[in-house]
Amino acid sequence: MSVEIPISKENLNIYLTELGKRYRKLSGKKTPAEIILIGGASVLLNYDFREITYDADAIILASSVMKEAINYVRDEFKLPHGWLNEGFRKTQSYTNKLFEASVYYKTYSNVLTVRTIKAEYLIAMKAMSGRQFKYDLSDIVGILWEHEKSGTPISKKDVDNAIAKLYGAVKIPDISSKTLDDAFSIESYDLLYQQVRESEIESKALLVEFDKENPGALKGENTNNVIDEMRNLKSGKNNL
Repeated sequence: MSVEIPISKENLNIYLTELGKRYRKLSGKKTPAEIILIGGASVLLNYDFREITYDADAIILASSVMKEAINYVRDEFKLPHGWLNEGFRKTQSYTNKLFEASVYYKTYSNVLTVRTIKAEYLIAMKAMSGRQFKYDLSDIVGILWEHEKSGTPISKKDVDNAIAKLYGAVKIPDISSKTLDDAFSIESYDLLYQQVRESEIESKALLVEFDKENPGALKGENTNNVIDEMRNLKSGKNNL
């Protein structure tokens, strides 16, 4: 598994500021660009419970020089390759309807417009992804938690409608359904968030262990199954 470099909210804004400056220098002030940040980057910019992300998944609408600008920022700040990327387009959480689910965030250098994803649609994306070893499940709880605290609660109907609008009749993973059910039935988001986050950290450790023991066997589509099998195996050993 590759080494990950954390990106904070403050740093992400610094990188986007520099990206806007570089893009404008390369393309001129009359060639606008738009970036829709999704996933962890969108959570990071809009909420306080999440302190870091490891890359910025995005939909990038810009001239060809944007790639050069992204690489410039990468080299300038010693970031990993793909710090800003569109790789999520190949995942099941991507849909063209995300364009409609975005909201304005900020404009950099009067040329680069950055948008993020509306709360209920961000939850829908996280639910469709449902990775136990990332931040997907804790992000779901965290977003609901922050909206509850701010007096702008998100209902289960809001989330169900967002999932249906983005993905139609496609079923979300069972672990996501359980997390949503738990989130809408408990009294303490604080406690649930801690429990889910601890489970994600444990899941990541299990995957690292599996990867060391089975090099090359870990694939994106089998991670949740591997985690469940590793948990069952350890549970069986602990009960002996």
